[in-house]
Amino acid sequence: MTKMVKEKISYDQAVEEIETILQKIEGGEMGVDELAEKVARVTELLKICRDRLFKTEEQIQKILGES
Repeated sequence: MTKMVKEKISYDQAVEEIETILQKIEGGEMGVDELAEKVARVTELLKICRDRLFKTEEQIQKILGES
């Protein structure tokens, strides 16, 4: 089992990396072994993005609730 480490990466950086990986996959630029590795990386990046969006939504709701 791999251990998940919280990365210090911005939402925009994560999205950019996901887009780069997807372009390589769509272009057929990687082998099967690298493909498995990149799919795992995209999964990690999507989790980071989802967490950031959730936290941002919570912050906005808190701000709007204080108005």
